[in-house]
Amino acid sequence: MLYHLLYPLHTQYSVFYVFRFIPFRTIYAAITALVISFIIGPWLIGKLQDLQIGQSIRKVGPESHFKKEGTPTMGGTLILLAIVLPTLLWADLTNIYVWVTLMVTVGFGAVGFVDDYRKVKLKNSDGLSARQKMFWLILISLAGGLILYYYPPFRTTLAFPFFKGLRPDLGIFYIPFAVLVIVGASNAVNLTDGLDGLAIGPMIIAAGTYLIFAYVAGNAKLSDYLQISSVQGAGELSVLCGAMVGAGLGFLWFNSYPAQVFMGDVGSLSLGGALGTIAVITKQEIVLVIVGGIFVLEALSVIFQVTSFRLYGKRIFRMAPIHHHFELKGWPEPKIIVRFWIISIILALVALSTLKLR
Repeated sequence: MLYHLLYPLHTQYSVFYVFRFIPFRTIYAAITALVISFIIGPWLIGKLQDLQIGQSIRKVGPESHFKKEGTPTMGGTLILLAIVLPTLLWADLTNIYVWVTLMVTVGFGAVGFVDDYRKVKLKNSDGLSARQKMFWLILISLAGGLILYYYPPFRTTLAFPFFKGLRPDLGIFYIPFAVLVIVGASNAVNLTDGLDGLAIGPMIIAAGTYLIFAYVAGNAKLSDYLQISSVQGAGELSVLCGAMVGAGLGFLWFNSYPAQVFMGDVGSLSLGGALGTIAVITKQEIVLVIVGGIFVLEALSVIFQVTSFRLYGKRIFRMAPIHHHFELKGWPEPKIIVRFWIISIILALVALSTLKLR
């Protein structure tokens, strides 16, 4: 909005020419998101407390979590506001990639909102059934995949890190692949959201990493130099990624240990959906496995645990997702959180190295 209102004035006032530059708008999208979080956060937490919208804790989980029962949840609505509003203010709203990402983000957030509301209303930790949740997530991501597929400049090739010459064209099969990436990322982030600040920390790091990927993919000279897929218009997603970083930092202010508020599914599903969509658009889908390595590890720990128990009647971990395993081993919660953040930073650096390595 500000871009469309102020940039045209650069012909009369040269100061407004700065709105042309994506890095400038990205920085201020992040700052705007942070300010929105700090302003709305305390009010929202108070409102959630007044409405008694508190977290229900599964009795099968670690005993240390029982004391968290009643902590305000659905704080992901703050994250959504702090992402959407700055993006609408600072991004080029004629860019289809911005709208597709916002559609998936808000759509997944709506599914999470209904899930969280049911948990609060029914006073249990079940919410939507897995089948209902997956149906809506797949439907929304399918809509996003179809829009991208039928948008002429978008290519259905698949890029592999370290092997820049390997770019198979999936054709129509790119649509289900995109759905898999988006829904998979969303559920992986959802599974990670089990400790105070555990999910939002790696998400901030991942959003910052894809901020760089988006800018490079949208810059024809840089993408040609680095021999990666060029995606005209993808650079504008840097602004959205900047808003995600700012919103994440703002939410972490209230979600750090001991948390004043939990993000709930409205936050984790929308953040994962946004990350998956950005990975698809920037043609860095495979790299998402590296960037979101913590999310992948959490999801795989659940898959391995369930598979092992069903096939052999034995558990691999003391409890899944894997962060609970370390809790039951006696690791303090802050130690688990910070160590997972450190691993996320290392993985992000490895992912960024793929821009040059081949």
